[in-house]
Amino acid sequence: MGILNQLAQKYKRIAIVGMAKNAGKTTTLNYLIEEAMDEGIVIGVTSTGRDGENTDLVTGTDKPRVYLDAGTIVSVPVQLYELADAGLEILRMTRYFTALGQLMLCRVVDSGYVQIAGPVNTAEHKDMCNEMMDLGAELILIDGAVDRRSIAAPATSDAIILATGAVLSRSLKKVVEETLHILSTYQLPRIPEGELRDRIKTGAAQDRIMLIKGGRSEFLDLKTSLTAGRILDDAIDQETEWVFIPGALTQSVIGDIHPSKLKGVTFVLKDPTKIFIGATSWQQLRKRGFQVNVLENIEIAALTVNPYAPLGYSFDHRELLTAMREAAGNIPVIDVMYGE
Repeated sequence: MGILNQLAQKYKRIAIVGMAKNAGKTTTLNYLIEEAMDEGIVIGVTSTGRDGENTDLVTGTDKPRVYLDAGTIVSVPVQLYELADAGLEILRMTRYFTALGQLMLCRVVDSGYVQIAGPVNTAEHKDMCNEMMDLGAELILIDGAVDRRSIAAPATSDAIILATGAVLSRSLKKVVEETLHILSTYQLPRIPEGELRDRIKTGAAQDRIMLIKGGRSEFLDLKTSLTAGRILDDAIDQETEWVFIPGALTQSVIGDIHPSKLKGVTFVLKDPTKIFIGATSWQQLRKRGFQVNVLENIEIAALTVNPYAPLGYSFDHRELLTAMREAAGNIPVIDVMYGE
């Protein structure tokens, strides 16, 4: 049984997220599409931006194209419909729009290459995925073409497949460290159901920084955390147990809070995509007792590795695969370039 068949038994929507450009995200998508063909799984394919073109519109470099088998449900904007090599049957004109026009849901009737696109708005993307399942898709694959962090947000999909590889660094150790950092933050503890979660969600609804002190809530007159470090340092006292931050958690915010105060409180974020702290700084903070929980964490279905970088250097593919499997624990790790 292939990895896709196993995933289809557990998830309905899987987002493919790249650690960086050229980490192998589209190669991973094509690998899963090929497995769907072999396993007879009817998939839906969409994107948070645009994908499937043969040249990267930003860098001008060559890109893997997206080949879809007959029966696949795909989202295509009107301006890209005529560019498809595949035969497409229009099933539905949707209420969703992109810069390339109104989105259509199509069924592939003759296999071939297709340029795909989808809504950037998270709520619209979720609704459109539901429509694709209504049209017969058993599993939706979402290509994260816009931004690694936004597509990873748990509201977008049931789980993600994270693509990583040599593009991150010439150092194999550094590649593993950076990937492990993302894996660890995406799996931060989730605030369980109960009074505390309800209280924090109230703060989230107001989109304001909130401190919980001895069972009472205290809101700060700040909607963003970007300039909040010094104000938080003044507000945190011995009674403070929890600090909810609705926006980004950055090094500048934490750096303005006295280290002794970091040990006594737990910070809470909406989800791990709000963390903008590098791997080394994160490890140092954690060693000093820094604690973070989230309202929603991110399910990681699998990890894929790409041993090649566009700058011309590469790793031994088995060495990279072995190192990443040792770091990832129980998360399946796949080398899609070599089928391992």
